[in-house]
Amino acid sequence: MLRKKLEEILIVTTGGTIDKVYFDQKSDYQVGQTIIGGLLREAKVTHPYRIVEVRQKDSLDLDDTDRRAIHTAISGDLSTLVIVTHGTDTMTETASYLSDIKGKTIVMTGSLAPARFAITDAMFNVGMAIAAVQTMQHGVYITMNGTVFPAKSVVKNTEMNRFESRS
Repeated sequence: MLRKKLEEILIVTTGGTIDKVYFDQKSDYQVGQTIIGGLLREAKVTHPYRIVEVRQKDSLDLDDTDRRAIHTAISGDLSTLVIVTHGTDTMTETASYLSDIKGKTIVMTGSLAPARFAITDAMFNVGMAIAAVQTMQHGVYITMNGTVFPAKSVVKNTEMNRFESRS
């Protein structure tokens, strides 16, 4: 029996908390080089993937120029399976910006604590995104807090620091 070749997942990184580094001398967090490749190797992910670093910014610093660059990276790529790592504060805005891309499954994820921390939701959220991008229909989704949300029906509850279905 021939095994069907798995479609490569395009992983677009944009920065956000998932890639933040704590600089003790500055007592400050800054977005560093993406850690996604290391997370996937540590998790022993065997599904083919390719990482494209588009931005290294806190999502509060992303503007429409950045969103256009993210859009272009996704729409101009042949892959139909796309994961976007993104800061949580403006993830829903970028998801909306990407909603006109047809013929692709786009799953956005991030973390509420840096991936470099011992206790973080990063690995779990990235794992959820890997599974979701392979199983969901074409469209834009956000996967956070153990749930896959259609991008148009999710909000970040900043008081509770979690994502929820829009009422």
